[in-house]
Amino acid sequence: MSKTSALLAFATIAALTGASMAHGPSSPAGEEGHRASVTRTVEVRMLEGDGRMLFEPADITINRGDTVRFVVKNGGALDHEMVIDTFEGNQRHKAAMERNPDMEHADPNAVKVEPTKSGEIIWRFTNSGTFEFACLIPGHYQAGMHGRITVR
Repeated sequence: MSKTSALLAFATIAALTGASMAHGPSSPAGEEGHRASVTRTVEVRMLEGDGRMLFEPADITINRGDTVRFVVKNGGALDHEMVIDTFEGNQRHKAAMERNPDMEHADPNAVKVEPTKSGEIIWRFTNSGTFEFACLIPGHYQAGMHGRITVR
């Protein structure tokens, strides 16, 4: 089966079953934002040390309707990523990453950042609730690399 056929089959099954990995322009956590609409900038640092990996800050509070520019800085020695989703969506995505650790992303709710580099996500929070941001590279989540976004 060709790659195109396989992707088409997967998309068809996902559409018929309602399955979602929260990829694409929107998710329960919100939707892709536009630079001209940014209402707030949040700097997030990715760190490693003492056998742990973490984000600083680990808790972020946002107002519903805000378009946030996350400036994500990797202060560690390893590649990291930041994925914004529901807890359940990140758990499904983490399991997929464990099966395919070289998975690449081109989603508006995620950014992969090399050591000493920066990246950004521009995201509009359309729903109230508690969401998660996490590094889903195998082993990183388990080492503590996840945080909470509260949208009020």
